Amino acid sequence: MRHQLRHLIKPHTHEAADRVDTALESSARGMRALWVSLAALGGTALAQAGIVLVSGSVALLGDTVHNSADALTAVPLGIAFVLGRRAATRRFTYGYGRAEDLAGVVVLLTIAASAAFTAWSAVDRLLDPRDLHHVPAVAAAAVLGFLGNEWVARYRIRVGRDIGSAALVADGLHARTDGFTSLAVLLGAGGAALGWQLADPLVGLAITGAILLVLRDAAREVLRRLMDAVDPALVDAAERALADVEGVQGVGELRLRWIGHRLRAEVAVVVDAELTVREAHRVAVGAEHALLHAVPKLAAALVHADPTVAEGEGDPHLALAHHAAA
Repeated sequence: MRHQLRHLIKPHTHEAADRVDTALESSARGMRALWVSLAALGGTALAQAGIVLVSGSVALLGDTVHNSADALTAVPLGIAFVLGRRAATRRFTYGYGRAEDLAGVVVLLTIAASAAFTAWSAVDRLLDPRDLHHVPAVAAAAVLGFLGNEWVARYRIRVGRDIGSAALVADGLHARTDGFTSLAVLLGAGGAALGWQLADPLVGLAITGAILLVLRDAAREVLRRLMDAVDPALVDAAERALADVEGVQGVGELRLRWIGHRLRAEVAVVVDAELTVREAHRVAVGAEHALLHAVPKLAAALVHADPTVAEGEGDPHLALAHHAAA
């Protein structure tokens, strides 16, 4: 009844074409988020680079490099979103959605490279201290960097969560850390204004530490996706939805996995052994329908109907497993 009421309010089907349209819409939103953030961060990095040239601030240099790297991560993510639109083939039967996870790995490598460069620049300046020039301009560039990065971070994280893209969320977290590291540049500028030469490179080292922290968080997000991890709450929601389906007497094996920013499900439901094939198929279709409603970002569900096992009968799955082993 709940699903029927939803159909009255927002009618739709579960045909393959509708699922493809939804995936294309998600990819389009992801692409738009990438290009908008590329323009915003690119402009911020260019403005900061000009101030780096006249001020010689190593902390601002690290922030500028980090912002530039963050802007350039739009390239591999954009390629992944374009690949994800391609139809499945006989070789890539699930399509190309996992390219998005590979792009997440590229993002991680980019974050690590920017951390290494920032650390090297800071250590070099500690060994060879220099005066910082145009301190007010450095402070203004730091504030600009924070505002640009925070806006981009909010935008990327919101779109990434809406479309289910772990790579885009990781990129948004990266931008958020860039914003706080931009504020750290203010400390270096303040120390330089007070005549403390080492303030700027020390802030550069602190920025390196912040980059490593966001690298840890982003790596956890991306690597979990590579290992087919899902939020257990999604599994709970799927089980509850299946339990409410008429004709489903139990839920057996249930698997969910991300392919790009869409989910796929595989599940075995237990039905009355006396049902005809047509009736069991009707129950399986109802189970699929319930899953597509209950689990966000679910693009497809494969439902297998298992008959109830009478007392004294063996489990058909175990019988098949023993036969395969033999």
